[in-house]
Amino acid sequence: MKKNIMLSENIFWIGKVDDRNVPFHRLTLTKGTTYNSYLLMTEKPTVIDTVDISFGKEFIENLRNIIGLDKIKYIVINHTEPDHSGALGSLAARAKNAVIVCTKLAVNELKEMYKLHNRDFLVVGDGDTLDIGGKILKFIETPYLHTEETMITYCEEDKILFPCDIFSTHLANYEYFNDMAKEDIKNDYVGYYKLIMHPHRRYVQNMIEKIRDLDIRMIAPSHGFIIREDVKSFIDIYDNMSKNTDLDKKTLILYSTMTGSTKKIATILNEKFQEQNITSKVIDVNKIPMEEVMKSINEADAIFFGSSTRYADMIGNMEDVLKNLKSLNLESKLGAAFGSYGWSGEAIEVVQDYLNETNLKVLNTSDVIKSTGMIDIELPLRIRFLPNEDNLKSIERLVIYIADLLLSAI
Repeated sequence: MKKNIMLSENIFWIGKVDDRNVPFHRLTLTKGTTYNSYLLMTEKPTVIDTVDISFGKEFIENLRNIIGLDKIKYIVINHTEPDHSGALGSLAARAKNAVIVCTKLAVNELKEMYKLHNRDFLVVGDGDTLDIGGKILKFIETPYLHTEETMITYCEEDKILFPCDIFSTHLANYEYFNDMAKEDIKNDYVGYYKLIMHPHRRYVQNMIEKIRDLDIRMIAPSHGFIIREDVKSFIDIYDNMSKNTDLDKKTLILYSTMTGSTKKIATILNEKFQEQNITSKVIDVNKIPMEEVMKSINEADAIFFGSSTRYADMIGNMEDVLKNLKSLNLESKLGAAFGSYGWSGEAIEVVQDYLNETNLKVLNTSDVIKSTGMIDIELPLRIRFLPNEDNLKSIERLVIYIADLLLSAI
């Protein structure tokens, strides 16, 4: 690590260049990466993000050569993933006077990950500011970019955005700044966006709106090059690639209900899809001829199949609908199971079993976690009795996830 990489007055890069073949999200980064951390040498010295846990010892030793660790007043953690927060435990143990700054959702994660139950935390949210003695930091929450607890930090005086994973590149480099790069970095920049951010593009647009009025003259992300030339063009790439390019998609919600609870879930799903500007239709399979149900399935891009549970089984005509799916080519369509239950919810799992025997792309929690890292989406969707407030939030998250899947690929 070099201690003289200065971004602006009293702001320094203190990260780690990792030029190995780096394992990352079940891939290998053949061009390596960097773990960018920053030190603001103000009256109240502040560290923004750390490095991967593998380099914690090196990070601490290098930082100690720049500043007495007991002088650090704040440690800002934009995102709890260990490639950014990994050295926090070691740093906090030595920077005993430092307050850890993060979002509300990040507090418990950091406490549990790094045994920081007795440390002081400063919880910040959208628009909150922190005076670190000569510079003002502004915080903006950016949930699901790419996990729920994330935020970005903006230094008002220097017009520098510290967005952690956002606007990053996976490239090991010793030029540090994009205007010093030996070749155009935009292909790698776009590649990173596709890998990490595009599954969350609805939230990319939310982030773009939040930063639109900021005067950003430099972007200091947590991987790869610091962007100080053509800054707007790099923001525009995210803006353009995350916009909805094709909303001509249709969802179909089929259900069979016993007491009305599964019908209520179907109605909520329908409303939430319409809020996302996606055409949606609800059908009670016990009231519509089978031919019409099959025709609607053929016309839809995503189909939900829902049933209440009675004596561990489905009710009404839902099983007949599922048996008829084998006669259809569903290869390009998404499928999901849902339902309400009281004593038990076996019917929902039986629906899932039927779907798994078709050539639908059947949605399940495991694939969501592996493709996006999101752990708050449950598929099949199982709700006990009537949906409550927590269920409504979960359904909305689920709908946004599926709506993004339905958008045209980049």
